[in-house]
Amino acid sequence: MASIQKDIIIDADPADVWDALRDFGALHTRLVPGFVTDTKLDGDARIVTFANGTVAREVLVDSNDARRRLVYAIRSERLTQHSASAQVFGESDGRSRVVWIADVLPNEVAPYMDAQMDQGAAAMQKALGRKAA
Repeated sequence: MASIQKDIIIDADPADVWDALRDFGALHTRLVPGFVTDTKLDGDARIVTFANGTVAREVLVDSNDARRRLVYAIRSERLTQHSASAQVFGESDGRSRVVWIADVLPNEVAPYMDAQMDQGAAAMQKALGRKAA
């Protein structure tokens, strides 16, 4: 199984980053605008439309305010396994570090997922960083 990890430094207060990350239905407006163009809630899932036209159903597994950690999974014909977590940590200089991990099968989709996560990380930094405000 491929495991992809992104450590994303964001020039923003960890509480503010967590507030955007935990807002499960607002990917396209708060967390990664431009990278995600639409998000619709459907029970415990969100239907996510990415800028490249891909649509995914992401199921909420857990949201933990005390740990500032969100876990979700994708079920699809293309993926036999996809689970991901994103967790916000405070840095000593007041910035945030988001650790985003995705475990995927088949292994052949890992390069695509890795590139998508790079784009998502850049969108997060742009949307949430203090310089963006």
